[in-house]
Amino acid sequence: MDWASLIRPLLPEIIMITLALLIIILELFIHRKETIAMFSIATIAITAYFIPDSMGETFGGMFISDGYSIFFKYIFFINLILTVLVSIKYLKIERSEFGEYYVLILFSTVGMMIMASAGDLIVLYLGLELMALSTYVLAGFIRHSTRSNEAALKYFLLGAFSSAIILFGISLIYALSGTTLIYELPEKIEASANATPLLIALIFLIAAFGFKVALVPFHVWTPDVYEGAPTSVTAFMSVGPKAAGFAALGRVFIVGLTPTVIQWQWIFIVLSIATMAVGNIVAIQQRNIKRMLAYSSIAHAGYAMLGIVAYSPEGVSAMMNYLLIYTFMNIGAFAVVIMLRSEEFAGEDLDEYKGFAKKHPFVAAVMLLFMFSLTGIPPTAGFIGKFYLFKALVENNLTWLAVVAVIFSVISAYFYLRVVMYMYMYESEKEVPSLSLSPALGLALFITVVYVIVIGVYPSPLLNFVRVVSL
Repeated sequence: MDWASLIRPLLPEIIMITLALLIIILELFIHRKETIAMFSIATIAITAYFIPDSMGETFGGMFISDGYSIFFKYIFFINLILTVLVSIKYLKIERSEFGEYYVLILFSTVGMMIMASAGDLIVLYLGLELMALSTYVLAGFIRHSTRSNEAALKYFLLGAFSSAIILFGISLIYALSGTTLIYELPEKIEASANATPLLIALIFLIAAFGFKVALVPFHVWTPDVYEGAPTSVTAFMSVGPKAAGFAALGRVFIVGLTPTVIQWQWIFIVLSIATMAVGNIVAIQQRNIKRMLAYSSIAHAGYAMLGIVAYSPEGVSAMMNYLLIYTFMNIGAFAVVIMLRSEEFAGEDLDEYKGFAKKHPFVAAVMLLFMFSLTGIPPTAGFIGKFYLFKALVENNLTWLAVVAVIFSVISAYFYLRVVMYMYMYESEKEVPSLSLSPALGLALFITVVYVIVIGVYPSPLLNFVRVVSL
């Protein structure tokens, strides 16, 4: 047996797990938690160095390291680095500086990496559970906060149901096809004449994935969990698990369940429209920024789903491009929310942003940029992301769906630009809070701002790269 070829595709995951375990030991001897945070970033840098050399399959195709999975792994790394940068100051304010925090987000990221590389439904489930169990704990990480405890409990209970649902769907797929290898499913399913059990299996899988990426009507956990969880964890959860869910969803449905495309495409169209509608319309009523961004996250899941619905290489690449752009603009918005967090201010109520631009003009301009990008206003990266999603729909004779998505994007402008209006057009009724600044938080903002501007103005390199690594 060639051990080098067996281990090479798994090398990034092995390095991440090894270094995460090392952090557990180092945490006993290191009192400055900033050092643990920097070690976590170093872990990602080391892992990223080995990723290009990890291409290949192992364990009989159960684990696949290809361009598609590697692209998503870089999304997870970016999400992890930005989360660590925004967490350092925030955890200090919340008096929750524990090394276990960084270990948990590393383990959660390893679970996401396994999901993106899963060539087998059982491996996919193992990655999903590693990711989910870590995020359950992270949601309740502020132990003295009842909101955080409630968020973790809700997430855990509903997550347990979704785990059972996906296992049931996998068992039905196995019963019908005799395999759990994703790339063998098309041939096996075409030979099966059991249409009704197959449809039931599809429904179970869609429900489970719908929970992970927050599609309506499986979204009910999202607003409460996002609002109650620590803000840095909310930023992490709003991007990483969602991207991992779409990575797995793309490989399972576009590659493995191709023979059933007629059935699942229409189900996804209905879910996508419902998700965009509920996310954008209910967000209008929210006055808590975290809750508003939670419904915004639901709506963006609906947009990303359009890439799967298009059922084409252009659609998948547009979905991948959109998720990367969403990583930067969403975590950037949460970074601004964290900047307002202090002993006196939560930084979550819309009224706390009144007069913000007068006292903090630069940070207000940054928040304006992120709100414009989330809306999809040019020349920001958010516009590029939505444009290519809608273009993929038009090219695949789904112009009417693109029009529906554009209408919901226009509706979203109301609640995004309302934040801008409060910052620039209202006088504060009380003293505007000082910012909780730190070099790490400033670096995270700088990275996100540069990306949102550069991709909005010059998107060609990213678009060309995504086309190459798409399914």
